[in-house]
Amino acid sequence: MTANDKKVRSIRSFVRRGGRITSSQRKALENYWPVYGIDFIYARPELPAGFETAILEIGIGNGEALVAMAAADPCSLYLGIDVHEPGIGRCLNLIRQRQLANVRLVMHDAIEVLEHMIAPGTLDRIMLFFPDPWHKKRHHKRRIVNQHFRDLAYRALTPAGVVHIATDWQDYAEWIAAQFLADPRFVNLGDASGFAERPDYRPETRFERRGRGLGHGVWDLLFARA
Repeated sequence: MTANDKKVRSIRSFVRRGGRITSSQRKALENYWPVYGIDFIYARPELPAGFETAILEIGIGNGEALVAMAAADPCSLYLGIDVHEPGIGRCLNLIRQRQLANVRLVMHDAIEVLEHMIAPGTLDRIMLFFPDPWHKKRHHKRRIVNQHFRDLAYRALTPAGVVHIATDWQDYAEWIAAQFLADPRFVNLGDASGFAERPDYRPETRFERRGRGLGHGVWDLLFARA
């Protein structure tokens, strides 16, 4: 890693929160991580075989959306990435409750996972739902969607694989759309502005429903690897 690379990676798209972890979440990490977790390594791990497609969600939150999608699509392998222990612990409990065999979690920086652990042409879909918008202009450099993210997504996707991003910040939606629309490696699957209808597979969250009730917008963006 060069000095410049180290400088770039010092600017991260997340802040590690020291949120309280419950005893149930702690037990899930102790008991279920060996079954459903993949430790970060600077190599490409052997993933479960026998699945028709592989789908990655970056920033799983509490895991509800990931588990719902995996339960509805047992023929696909779902990989979930997050850095926060409480959310990972809760997701592990949900996976165990549903007895899902098609979910694996990684607790690490998603960019480094894409750089080191995901082989080229592996993923059929990369999903990024409601990432931190870093709405202040001086913080825009922290936004996860940038040139490096697009490079990594292009490398990781299968031919015609799709990047699916959803956000409730219009400014961020327009920022994302502008980047992908200007990148000839990706094909816009939405309207002329880059926005698409929410696909049926993406669950609508309680947060999202509450926001819609208050008149807030939600923008879905889908771009396929050309």
